[in-house]
Amino acid sequence: MNSTPDNSRPAAPSTLRRYFGIYTMLWRNALVREMGFKVNFILWIFVEMLWFALQLAFIAVIYSHTDRIDDWSQWQVVLLMSTGHFVQQIFTAMFLSNCVQVSDHIRTGRLDFMMLLPANLRFLLSFRVVDFGAFINAASAIAVMIYAGSKLGLSPSAVQVLGFLLLCVASLLVHYSLMFLLTTTSFWTVKAQGVVWGYYNLFNLARLPDSVFKGGFKVFFTFVLPMLLVANVPAKLIVQKLNSPLEMLLLVAMSLACFAVSEALWRFSLKRYTSASS
Repeated sequence: MNSTPDNSRPAAPSTLRRYFGIYTMLWRNALVREMGFKVNFILWIFVEMLWFALQLAFIAVIYSHTDRIDDWSQWQVVLLMSTGHFVQQIFTAMFLSNCVQVSDHIRTGRLDFMMLLPANLRFLLSFRVVDFGAFINAASAIAVMIYAGSKLGLSPSAVQVLGFLLLCVASLLVHYSLMFLLTTTSFWTVKAQGVVWGYYNLFNLARLPDSVFKGGFKVFFTFVLPMLLVANVPAKLIVQKLNSPLEMLLLVAMSLACFAVSEALWRFSLKRYTSASS
Protein backbone atom coordinates (compact mmCIF):
# COMPACT_ATOMS: atom_id res chain seq x y z
CA MET A 1 0.00 0.00 0.00
CA ASN A 2 1.40 3.39 -1.00
CA SER A 3 2.13 5.52 2.09
CA THR A 4 3.21 8.61 0.14
CA PRO A 5 1.13 11.66 1.22
CA ASP A 6 -1.48 12.73 -1.31
CA ASN A 7 -0.48 16.22 -2.48
CA SER A 8 -2.91 16.26 -5.40
CA ARG A 9 -5.66 18.06 -3.49
CA PRO A 10 -6.28 21.61 -4.68
CA ALA A 11 -4.83 24.35 -2.50
CA ALA A 12 -7.65 26.79 -3.30
CA PRO A 13 -9.36 26.66 0.13
CA SER A 14 -6.12 27.37 1.99
CA THR A 15 -5.26 30.14 -0.49
CA LEU A 16 -8.66 31.73 0.01
CA ARG A 17 -8.24 31.54 3.78
CA ARG A 18 -4.82 33.16 3.52
CA TYR A 19 -6.09 36.04 1.40
CA PHE A 20 -9.10 36.46 3.66
CA GLY A 21 -6.70 36.74 6.59
CA ILE A 22 -4.62 39.31 4.72
CA TYR A 23 -7.72 41.33 3.84
CA THR A 24 -8.93 41.20 7.45
CA MET A 25 -5.56 42.53 8.59
CA LEU A 26 -5.69 45.32 5.99
CA TRP A 27 -9.14 46.32 7.27
CA ARG A 28 -7.85 46.35 10.84
CA ASN A 29 -4.90 48.55 9.90
CA ALA A 30 -7.15 50.89 7.91
CA LEU A 31 -9.52 51.25 10.86
CA VAL A 32 -6.62 52.13 13.15
CA ARG A 33 -5.50 54.82 10.68
CA GLU A 34 -9.02 56.23 10.40
CA MET A 35 -9.47 56.43 14.15
CA GLY A 36 -6.16 58.27 14.42
CA PHE A 37 -7.77 61.19 12.55
CA LYS A 38 -11.33 61.19 13.86
CA VAL A 39 -12.10 64.80 12.92
CA ASN A 40 -11.08 64.20 9.31
CA PHE A 41 -13.14 60.98 9.30
CA ILE A 42 -16.29 62.78 10.48
CA LEU A 43 -15.67 65.81 8.24
CA TRP A 44 -15.52 63.76 5.04
CA ILE A 45 -18.71 61.92 5.96
CA PHE A 46 -20.41 65.28 6.41
CA VAL A 47 -19.04 66.65 3.12
CA GLU A 48 -20.23 63.63 1.12
CA MET A 49 -23.67 63.71 2.73
CA LEU A 50 -23.95 67.42 2.00
CA TRP A 51 -23.01 66.82 -1.64
CA PHE A 52 -25.62 64.08 -1.91
CA ALA A 53 -28.25 66.32 -0.30
CA LEU A 54 -27.45 69.11 -2.78
CA GLN A 55 -27.94 66.72 -5.68
CA LEU A 56 -31.32 65.66 -4.32
CA ALA A 57 -32.23 69.32 -3.84
CA PHE A 58 -31.28 69.98 -7.47
CA ILE A 59 -33.68 67.24 -8.58
CA ALA A 60 -36.42 68.74 -6.40
CA VAL A 61 -35.91 72.12 -8.11
CA ILE A 62 -36.13 70.55 -11.57
CA TYR A 63 -39.33 68.69 -10.72
CA SER A 64 -40.91 71.84 -9.34
CA HIS A 65 -41.18 72.88 -13.03
CA THR A 66 -42.08 69.55 -14.63
CA ASP A 67 -43.76 66.25 -13.79
CA ARG A 68 -41.40 63.98 -15.71
CA ILE A 69 -37.97 63.79 -17.30
CA ASP A 70 -38.67 61.65 -20.32
CA ASP A 71 -40.63 58.79 -18.67
CA TRP A 72 -39.03 59.14 -15.20
CA SER A 73 -41.00 60.60 -12.29
CA GLN A 74 -39.33 62.54 -9.48
CA TRP A 75 -39.06 59.67 -6.99
CA GLN A 76 -37.89 57.28 -9.68
CA VAL A 77 -35.00 59.67 -10.43
CA VAL A 78 -34.30 59.97 -6.70
CA LEU A 79 -34.06 56.18 -6.49
CA LEU A 80 -31.79 56.17 -9.56
CA MET A 81 -29.51 58.84 -8.06
CA SER A 82 -29.40 56.96 -4.76
CA THR A 83 -28.40 53.78 -6.59
CA GLY A 84 -25.59 55.63 -8.35
CA HIS A 85 -24.48 57.17 -5.06
CA PHE A 86 -24.56 53.77 -3.35
CA VAL A 87 -22.33 52.15 -6.00
CA GLN A 88 -19.99 55.14 -6.00
CA GLN A 89 -19.59 55.12 -2.21
CA ILE A 90 -18.89 51.38 -2.07
CA PHE A 91 -16.31 51.91 -4.79
CA THR A 92 -14.83 54.82 -2.83
CA ALA A 93 -14.69 52.73 0.32
CA MET A 94 -12.91 49.79 -1.24
CA PHE A 95 -10.97 50.95 -4.29
CA LEU A 96 -10.68 54.70 -4.94
CA SER A 97 -7.74 55.56 -2.66
CA ASN A 98 -5.93 52.41 -3.76
CA CYS A 99 -6.25 53.25 -7.46
CA VAL A 100 -5.16 56.84 -6.90
CA GLN A 101 -2.05 55.71 -5.01
CA VAL A 102 -0.76 53.29 -7.67
CA SER A 103 0.98 56.13 -9.50
CA ASP A 104 2.87 57.14 -6.33
CA HIS A 105 3.84 53.51 -5.64
CA ILE A 106 5.44 53.30 -9.07
CA ARG A 107 7.10 56.74 -8.95
CA THR A 108 8.58 56.36 -5.45
CA GLY A 109 9.66 52.74 -5.80
CA ARG A 110 7.26 51.32 -3.23
CA LEU A 111 5.96 49.01 -5.95
CA ASP A 112 9.37 47.29 -6.00
CA PHE A 113 8.96 46.43 -2.32
CA MET A 114 5.36 45.28 -2.75
CA MET A 115 6.41 42.93 -5.56
CA LEU A 116 8.56 41.06 -3.03
CA LEU A 117 5.62 40.35 -0.71
CA PRO A 118 4.18 36.80 -0.80
CA ALA A 119 0.80 37.85 -2.17
CA ASN A 120 -0.76 38.79 -5.49
CA LEU A 121 0.42 42.29 -6.40
CA ARG A 122 -2.88 43.46 -7.88
CA PHE A 123 -4.68 42.26 -4.76
CA LEU A 124 -2.35 44.30 -2.54
CA LEU A 125 -2.64 47.40 -4.72
CA SER A 126 -6.43 47.14 -4.92
CA PHE A 127 -7.31 46.44 -1.29
CA ARG A 128 -4.52 48.02 0.76
CA VAL A 129 -6.59 51.01 1.99
CA VAL A 130 -10.23 51.10 3.15
CA ASP A 131 -12.33 54.27 3.52
CA PHE A 132 -14.78 53.40 6.28
CA GLY A 133 -16.58 56.74 6.07
CA ALA A 134 -17.78 55.87 2.56
CA PHE A 135 -19.61 52.84 3.97
CA ILE A 136 -21.63 55.21 6.15
CA ASN A 137 -22.43 57.34 3.12
CA ALA A 138 -23.49 54.19 1.25
CA ALA A 139 -25.88 53.44 4.12
CA SER A 140 -27.40 56.91 3.72
CA ALA A 141 -27.98 56.14 0.03
CA ILE A 142 -29.81 52.94 1.02
CA ALA A 143 -32.01 54.95 3.40
CA VAL A 144 -32.95 57.36 0.59
CA MET A 145 -33.64 54.42 -1.75
CA ILE A 146 -36.00 52.89 0.80
CA TYR A 147 -37.78 56.22 1.29
CA ALA A 148 -38.11 56.77 -2.49
CA GLY A 149 -39.44 53.24 -2.84
CA SER A 150 -42.09 53.92 -0.22
CA LYS A 151 -43.12 57.08 -2.08
CA LEU A 152 -43.47 54.99 -5.25
CA GLY A 153 -45.40 52.28 -3.43
CA LEU A 154 -42.82 49.65 -4.35
CA SER A 155 -42.67 46.27 -2.64
CA PRO A 156 -39.74 44.50 -4.28
CA SER A 157 -39.55 40.75 -3.83
CA ALA A 158 -36.54 38.98 -2.36
CA VAL A 159 -35.54 37.96 -5.89
CA GLN A 160 -35.62 41.58 -7.05
CA VAL A 161 -33.54 42.72 -4.08
CA LEU A 162 -31.01 39.94 -4.69
CA GLY A 163 -30.91 40.81 -8.39
CA PHE A 164 -30.42 44.48 -7.51
CA LEU A 165 -27.45 43.65 -5.26
CA LEU A 166 -25.86 41.37 -7.85
CA LEU A 167 -26.24 44.06 -10.51
CA CYS A 168 -24.64 46.57 -8.11
CA VAL A 169 -21.70 44.16 -7.76
CA ALA A 170 -21.40 44.10 -11.57
CA SER A 171 -21.54 47.91 -11.61
CA LEU A 172 -18.85 48.05 -8.94
CA LEU A 173 -16.68 45.74 -11.06
CA VAL A 174 -17.11 48.10 -14.04
CA HIS A 175 -15.91 51.10 -12.03
CA TYR A 176 -13.02 49.22 -10.45
CA SER A 177 -11.84 47.67 -13.70
CA LEU A 178 -11.91 50.92 -15.66
CA MET A 179 -10.26 52.91 -12.87
CA PHE A 180 -7.54 50.29 -12.41
CA LEU A 181 -7.03 50.18 -16.17
CA LEU A 182 -6.38 53.93 -16.15
CA THR A 183 -3.86 53.58 -13.33
CA THR A 184 -1.70 51.37 -15.55
CA THR A 185 -0.81 54.47 -17.57
CA SER A 186 1.40 55.30 -14.58
CA PHE A 187 3.99 52.89 -16.00
CA TRP A 188 4.53 55.32 -18.90
CA THR A 189 3.69 58.67 -17.31
CA VAL A 190 5.05 60.48 -14.27
CA LYS A 191 1.62 60.75 -12.67
CA ALA A 192 -1.81 59.44 -13.61
CA GLN A 193 -3.95 61.02 -10.90
CA GLY A 194 -5.40 63.53 -13.36
CA VAL A 195 -6.66 60.73 -15.62
CA VAL A 196 -8.02 58.79 -12.65
CA TRP A 197 -9.87 61.76 -11.17
CA GLY A 198 -11.15 62.68 -14.63
CA TYR A 199 -12.80 59.27 -14.83
CA TYR A 200 -14.16 59.70 -11.31
CA ASN A 201 -16.00 62.84 -12.44
CA LEU A 202 -17.83 60.75 -15.04
CA PHE A 203 -19.68 59.08 -12.17
CA ASN A 204 -22.20 61.93 -12.38
CA LEU A 205 -23.43 60.54 -15.71
CA ALA A 206 -24.46 57.33 -13.95
CA ARG A 207 -27.04 59.23 -11.92
CA LEU A 208 -29.05 60.40 -14.92
CA PRO A 209 -31.75 58.44 -16.78
CA ASP A 210 -30.19 56.79 -19.82
CA SER A 211 -33.30 57.52 -21.89
CA VAL A 212 -32.46 61.26 -22.02
CA PHE A 213 -29.28 60.56 -24.01
CA LYS A 214 -29.34 59.93 -27.75
CA GLY A 215 -27.09 58.99 -30.63
CA GLY A 216 -23.35 58.46 -30.45
CA PHE A 217 -23.08 59.89 -26.93
CA LYS A 218 -25.35 57.17 -25.57
CA VAL A 219 -23.58 54.46 -27.56
CA PHE A 220 -20.16 55.56 -26.27
CA PHE A 221 -21.22 55.68 -22.63
CA THR A 222 -22.99 52.33 -22.92
CA PHE A 223 -20.51 50.17 -24.83
CA VAL A 224 -17.13 51.91 -24.41
CA LEU A 225 -17.37 53.54 -20.98
CA PRO A 226 -20.59 51.97 -19.65
CA MET A 227 -21.49 54.80 -17.27
CA LEU A 228 -25.15 54.70 -18.32
CA LEU A 229 -25.47 51.08 -17.24
CA VAL A 230 -24.01 51.07 -13.74
CA ALA A 231 -26.93 52.79 -11.97
CA ASN A 232 -29.72 52.65 -14.53
CA VAL A 233 -29.91 48.86 -14.84
CA PRO A 234 -30.13 48.09 -11.07
CA ALA A 235 -32.58 50.97 -10.53
CA LYS A 236 -34.73 49.90 -13.49
CA LEU A 237 -35.03 46.44 -11.99
CA ILE A 238 -36.49 47.88 -8.80
CA VAL A 239 -38.84 50.41 -10.44
CA GLN A 240 -39.81 47.84 -13.11
CA LYS A 241 -38.54 49.82 -16.08
CA LEU A 242 -36.37 47.15 -17.68
CA ASN A 243 -37.32 46.85 -21.34
CA SER A 244 -35.60 43.48 -21.61
CA PRO A 245 -33.49 41.07 -19.52
CA LEU A 246 -30.79 41.76 -22.10
CA GLU A 247 -30.02 45.01 -20.27
CA MET A 248 -29.00 43.00 -17.22
CA LEU A 249 -26.95 40.61 -19.33
CA LEU A 250 -25.29 43.59 -21.03
CA LEU A 251 -24.22 45.05 -17.68
CA VAL A 252 -22.79 41.72 -16.53
CA ALA A 253 -21.05 41.19 -19.89
CA MET A 254 -19.56 44.70 -19.83
CA SER A 255 -18.31 44.22 -16.26
CA LEU A 256 -16.52 41.00 -17.22
CA ALA A 257 -15.15 42.56 -20.42
CA CYS A 258 -13.84 45.60 -18.53
CA PHE A 259 -12.14 43.37 -15.97
CA ALA A 260 -10.57 41.20 -18.67
CA VAL A 261 -9.21 44.24 -20.51
CA SER A 262 -7.83 45.78 -17.31
CA GLU A 263 -6.14 42.51 -16.35
CA ALA A 264 -4.60 42.11 -19.81
CA LEU A 265 -3.21 45.66 -19.80
CA TRP A 266 -2.00 45.24 -16.21
CA ARG A 267 -0.04 42.09 -17.11
CA PHE A 268 1.33 43.74 -20.25
CA SER A 269 2.48 46.77 -18.24
CA LEU A 270 3.98 44.71 -15.42
CA LYS A 271 6.08 42.62 -17.81
CA ARG A 272 7.71 45.80 -19.10
CA TYR A 273 8.29 47.32 -15.69
CA THR A 274 11.98 47.32 -14.76
CA SER A 275 11.82 49.11 -11.37
CA ALA A 276 11.92 52.71 -10.21
CA SER A 277 15.70 52.68 -9.83
CA SER A 278 16.57 51.61 -13.38
